[in-house]
Amino acid sequence: MTSFDRPLDPDIPPSPWVMRWAPLIRPGGRVLDLAAGHGRHTRALAALGFQMTAVDIDVSALADAPAAVIAADLETGEWPLTGMFDGIVVANYLHRPHFPHLVESLAEGGVLIFETFGQGNERLGRPRNPDFLLAPGELLRACERLSVVAYEHGEEQAPRPAVRQRICAVNGSALRVLL
Repeated sequence: MTSFDRPLDPDIPPSPWVMRWAPLIRPGGRVLDLAAGHGRHTRALAALGFQMTAVDIDVSALADAPAAVIAADLETGEWPLTGMFDGIVVANYLHRPHFPHLVESLAEGGVLIFETFGQGNERLGRPRNPDFLLAPGELLRACERLSVVAYEHGEEQAPRPAVRQRICAVNGSALRVLL
């Protein structure tokens, strides 16, 4: 059975949370897919006209991705990127030392779309390690310099039981109106 939390499965569709908020990103903007896995968000956002950069430790599944692809170990303590992004997408990945880098790498008006597992997930399935589970409000605190558009933390049943935490936040106060 496929699930959105196994990023190497090529049949997993893009996250509904990511796709819901992607229209807030400047049209044609530069977007980072951090810990891109097989590139489900890279491909979906490139199809919407964004200039994609995909980063992961194993980029073998990204060979045909419509993106600048960077192989990097994201957990060495070094931030492997330079420049500013109009959008940053992080799904099913957590490395807390990168929180400041994510905020600092957003251009004015840039959009951070982030979702991963939260505390409570350990009773429902993987991940169970507290190092990979966000505390309630942790993303809100990490994004305190940004304007929060939407935030969720709670249990869900589909596509499988999980506790998830999600945020969409913008660098600055100007939001692009969705028409």
